[in-house]
Amino acid sequence: MNKARRKRLAEAAELLEQALTIISEAKDEEQDAFDNLPESIQQGERGQTMEEAINSLDDIHTAVEEARDTLAGIAGGA
Repeated sequence: MNKARRKRLAEAAELLEQALTIISEAKDEEQDAFDNLPESIQQGERGQTMEEAINSLDDIHTAVEEARDTLAGIAGGA
């Protein structure tokens, strides 16, 4: 892979790093909001919806991390 393509992939990896920050912040904020709800609401439909969102954001964070790491590896040496 030539230098220009590696540079573009490194830029993409940097953008994914920014996305990770946003996803992490959103997940943390949602978790804090959930934790501050009364237990009765946590166990209700609203709480379940919030927990599903938190779990989804965690899954997305993991997937984006893997993509970032793969891109960084390619950009760093292929």
